[in-house]
Amino acid sequence: MREIPAPLLAERTTLRLGGTAIAELVLETCEDVAVLGERLAALGGEPLFIGRGSNLLARDGELPLVLVRPDFTWGPEIVGVSEGKTLVRAGAAVPLPRLLRFCAANGLGGLEGLAGIPGNVGGAVAMNAGSFGVETCDRVERLKIAAGGRIMDVDASALRAGYRTLAIAGAGEAQKSDFLVLEAIFGLTPDTKDGIAKRMRLNFFEKKSKQPVTAWSAGCAFRNPAPGVAAGKLLELAGFRGRRLGGMAFSSLHANFLVHEGGGSADAALTLLSEAREAVRRRFGHELEPEVRIVPCRRP
Repeated sequence: MREIPAPLLAERTTLRLGGTAIAELVLETCEDVAVLGERLAALGGEPLFIGRGSNLLARDGELPLVLVRPDFTWGPEIVGVSEGKTLVRAGAAVPLPRLLRFCAANGLGGLEGLAGIPGNVGGAVAMNAGSFGVETCDRVERLKIAAGGRIMDVDASALRAGYRTLAIAGAGEAQKSDFLVLEAIFGLTPDTKDGIAKRMRLNFFEKKSKQPVTAWSAGCAFRNPAPGVAAGKLLELAGFRGRRLGGMAFSSLHANFLVHEGGGSADAALTLLSEAREAVRRRFGHELEPEVRIVPCRRP
């Protein structure tokens, strides 16, 4: 396990915001899990599991956080066949674009809807990332996770996936959502390479035309408040598409994407989010809940 003192969150998140954590612990082998708890206790602070940092809004200043990052880049690789599905294994730190390129090159369909989503395999699984009708956990056959200082293999039947959430049944009440993904095995369907590549391209360019996929962004700022009710539409009707404050803005392409235009701060981002929530609440009666994870979380 490698330890990096005083890591800067602004260098480790796709939103390019955030202050300084206590330390970063980089897990280089699965055996590092056994000593992780002891080192976290010695450092103090709140552990924050992090990959590419694509769904995080980190506060400014000195933060009482210890970053935990699995540096597991093995795969993607085919590891078997089960019930007509080809099983593909990938470590938590494998970037999603790399996994999708592997799928296209090997004629394996099922994940095309994830084209254009930033992040790594571990984060995509942990937050059940999805797009174009595809959710990551729908394609997961097995996971290797760390919870409570132990490494466990988890079958798909134990996954409790929801809208941008994942919990593990039987992992212990306190650990249902407090776990670290180490690797995932996906069950994918053989298909034509050209067909898979074409769907990925179409999905990516459609997303690029409507979302700021190349900007400094953490993805969607808010969850959709109800089925059929889009947070982006509410924000647009409330006048927040393109709204700017202190280097931060709601994208002019998609009102639910918070972007960093340069020189911004977490304080400005949080103020903009608060103003948007209040405007939507007053005008439409919907309570918007953040989809982006704000860290550290200020508890009442």
